[in-house]
Amino acid sequence: MTSVASPLGPLGAPGIRFVAPDPVRTLVGVPRDVAAFLGVAPRGPARLPAVPLAADADVASWLATAPRRRSQAVAVTSWDEYRRLFGGYDGPGRLPYAVSAFFAGGGRLAYVVRIVHAYGDPVADAAGCAQGRLGDVVLQARDEGRWGNGLRATLRFDTRPVTLRGATTTELVVDRREWVPQGSLLRLTTATGAGELAWVDLSLEQADTTGPRVHRVLTLSAAASQAPSAIEVVTARLEVRDDDRDYPRREELADLGLRADHPRWLSRAVIDESALVWPAPEWTASAVTVTDLTLADVPLHSSELGVVVDHMTGGVDRWQDITTADFFDPGWVNGDELPGDGVQCLADRDDIGLVLAPDLYDPLPLAPLDDVSDPPSMCGPDFDVHVEDPPAVPPPPAEPGLDGLRLDPRMPAELAVIVRAQQDLVAWAEQRRDLTVLLDVPTGLAQRQILAWRNDFDSAYAAAYHPWLDVATPTDHRDALVRINPSAFAAAVIADRELRLGVQHGPANAIAVGAVRVADEVLPGQHDALHVAGVDVFVPERDGIRLTGARTLSRVGELRQLSVVRLMTVLRLTLERQMTWAVFEPNGPDLWAEVRRLVHDLLTRFFEAGAFRGATTKEAFFVRCDRTTMTQNDLDSGRLVCLVGVAPVEPVEYVVIEIALTSDSVRVAASS
Repeated sequence: MTSVASPLGPLGAPGIRFVAPDPVRTLVGVPRDVAAFLGVAPRGPARLPAVPLAADADVASWLATAPRRRSQAVAVTSWDEYRRLFGGYDGPGRLPYAVSAFFAGGGRLAYVVRIVHAYGDPVADAAGCAQGRLGDVVLQARDEGRWGNGLRATLRFDTRPVTLRGATTTELVVDRREWVPQGSLLRLTTATGAGELAWVDLSLEQADTTGPRVHRVLTLSAAASQAPSAIEVVTARLEVRDDDRDYPRREELADLGLRADHPRWLSRAVIDESALVWPAPEWTASAVTVTDLTLADVPLHSSELGVVVDHMTGGVDRWQDITTADFFDPGWVNGDELPGDGVQCLADRDDIGLVLAPDLYDPLPLAPLDDVSDPPSMCGPDFDVHVEDPPAVPPPPAEPGLDGLRLDPRMPAELAVIVRAQQDLVAWAEQRRDLTVLLDVPTGLAQRQILAWRNDFDSAYAAAYHPWLDVATPTDHRDALVRINPSAFAAAVIADRELRLGVQHGPANAIAVGAVRVADEVLPGQHDALHVAGVDVFVPERDGIRLTGARTLSRVGELRQLSVVRLMTVLRLTLERQMTWAVFEPNGPDLWAEVRRLVHDLLTRFFEAGAFRGATTKEAFFVRCDRTTMTQNDLDSGRLVCLVGVAPVEPVEYVVIEIALTSDSVRVAASS
């Protein structure tokens, strides 16, 4: 009798055995609707350490030596989330208007990169953050800018009694379950009521020599004057308030330690848990000095023992220093281990499909913010015949604007700066080959100048939009229309079309949500020339302002349609990212058949969604992976070669109406 090995291994006693099913492999199209926005904001992450704080790292050394990244890519899923992190419409840039238009038009996810100036000096980099002192503790606003001057911080001290089981002047015995870690501060109280403070140098569990119980033994850093009769653990509680007029916030950090070896050391907790403040480096290497805590009859939670800073000071908006060079990192090269600054901070974000820079240059400043404070009252305390007018209040000084980005496209030298910056964005997209840069035709150009501008680009990874659009936002504190980038509305249309209909649908013939006026009227003859040149135009119609084109800036006919380029990008990325399981598999007929099945199923789903031409799948695409696609040298070298061909459908751009007049009738036929 022949025994057969069971796939379950030794069966043992009778019972039910479960066999894990083989993994079901499938290919799913990679989404490309996520947009990245680069621009100027009144607040938001910038200049943060590039290396995370390790659990065993020294905070002071980390703050002093960790390399910092000027730019951070932050994911936001709604306009409210953007406003909470980056401060709403208050700044001089168009970034908030662009992000708002993206979400209003149907976008679901965006990455936001706040652009700040590269001063090249750590001291100058940190000079824009507001600071405040709480005794020994010095805090600064998490991000640079004047917004930090409105922060208010309070540091208070709390006590928690601990049951004392035994004590000498150098060691204290407590229950093993008490949380009194190394670095804790204790308030010791003697039988006579005298009190003093002591630090815990060691906190170890030890077995009781007289029985089976285990205690925690606390070794003090210095001998007490006498053995205490009661002890309390002293911790700090930090409260920070942001009185922003649109999005006020409050956060509280509790159970904080006051010495660097405490597991919840105050400076470490601020770094890990606060979204508003950051520890200044100078105090993080030494313990916090605590005074007036030795009086036994004074409870620690009383306000007398708290330290309050009414408002931080010193925060400065340095928007005027930003230039187009700050949108890039000239020292970063493809393949660097860490992302760079500017647009290169997106190097490790492989889910991004669209990139736009609303503040790459500033053609004209935004309207000033309205003063929302109440006017002075003209009423006196009594019924008087006349109340004197209050003294005139001088107007506040003008806020700094985007002086370094102020470029007039009508000036040839300044237009050349704009074109070089846009070309640098496109070159980065060409290097990545997985996203589309959305460019704005510089505002104020004549038709001839627009066509000349377009000739400076030739890329399937870029699209251009014209003209700029005006919006009216009720919550932006500006009593005027705001002119913003057409690429912001285009990004919303592209994302919405992909999410609702699929990447194969042309991202055009849609209304720009929120736009009320075009900056320049495009006449029909001009529209014809721009469309043929690959410039996508917004045109006002009865229902709103409609995007009428979805072309790239490529001069190759097969790559002129944005939907086709994006579809091919999705197919390539899907195969690149989801076929890695095949590496090191036996390179034979079984593997080839599995690859053919997976790719055929993926393309069939796209065919059924209308992405390809042809009446059948055989007419729409082919997949070959067999002996005909691989040479013996390929097999000997461990290479698998799969050939895929598709016939993507181009969107209909023209509808031709044919009118035939006969002696007794009129026949009208429409053809595309």
